[in-house]
Amino acid sequence: MSTIEIKQVTNRKELKQFIQFYYDLYRGNDCAVPYLFNDEMSTLRSDKNPSFECCEAKYFMAYKNGKLVGRVAAIINNRANERWQRKQIRFGWFDFVDDQEVSKALLKAVETWGREKGMTELAGPLGFIDTDREGMLIEGFDQLSTMYINYNYPYYAQHMEKMEGFEKANDWIEMKVKVPEEVPDKFAKITEMVRKRYGLRVHKFTRKELIDEGYGRKVFDLLNATYKDLYGFSELSDRQIDKLVNSYIKIADLNLVTAIMDGDKMVGFGITFPSFSRAMQKTRDGRFLPLGWWQMLKILKWHKTPIVDLLLIGVLPEYRAKGANALIFDDLIRWFQRYNFQWAETGPQMESNEGVLSQWQYLEATQHRRHRCYRKNL
Repeated sequence: MSTIEIKQVTNRKELKQFIQFYYDLYRGNDCAVPYLFNDEMSTLRSDKNPSFECCEAKYFMAYKNGKLVGRVAAIINNRANERWQRKQIRFGWFDFVDDQEVSKALLKAVETWGREKGMTELAGPLGFIDTDREGMLIEGFDQLSTMYINYNYPYYAQHMEKMEGFEKANDWIEMKVKVPEEVPDKFAKITEMVRKRYGLRVHKFTRKELIDEGYGRKVFDLLNATYKDLYGFSELSDRQIDKLVNSYIKIADLNLVTAIMDGDKMVGFGITFPSFSRAMQKTRDGRFLPLGWWQMLKILKWHKTPIVDLLLIGVLPEYRAKGANALIFDDLIRWFQRYNFQWAETGPQMESNEGVLSQWQYLEATQHRRHRCYRKNL
């Protein structure tokens, strides 16, 4: 009778095997999108990821008959636990072959470490922070994924439903939005009203403003303020913000980044990127060499994709009712049209966040994916 052996990752070589497992498991899948290998290494290494200021983590791999058949990360975010008054251990990077013994053994390893650390609740899939991938795909398996969300086979959720003690903790939904040929009248009218009544205006950053003058940091300070009440949110530290600025802002097409200003005060922002999904599928397991860099360059420089990803959008609560969101979309839609984007992909949005979901009512939008976070008392 075969048994499942669980091994903890203890060195760089094993961490590479941990990361490589995803590429091997999803090779040839037309909807799964490889993640950048170096980004995965940087996120999972304690000497590279500033999240380890407030997080602890262990990584486990499952072997059956000597073959690697699954992986999982166990994460304790002490800052989030303090904010939400919980003793929660998270699981993420949870991938496995279609074998219930494997998935069960991996989560058992997370539970065991969690109990040793005094945790009383298990939840996931979650990352170190909110900008990491969250949730298990439970709807939309036939939809092309993105670099910024989890993709998984349908059997993952089937395994979770069979495991004792797990329940739904939170759902995120994603929308596919058709880029309109004309800016909807509703947005145009609200935009004009907001400008006249409240004096709000659109601002397009320069690279110098974002990097040298600190506006890149202000964007993520604003994210802290606007996301603070979302499920499981962990406030970003200065070092975490610096890493996000380096990861996103330095390479962004600034035409696709919009800020809303009230005088000199930033009150909202939208960060969008052309979709890298098909380009990433042409790389060798998420690596830039030998030809991955060319696939990415075609997207960054010439926007050779019909899809744009709505990466991060945030507006201070007191400005949402004033229509600041409409200014963001009014500006971005015009740039999407210039770049000939046909569709926009939203990031995960909490299904209970009616304020955010209501903004799509003026556009041709379809919910096409759903991710779920599970929880269990330990």
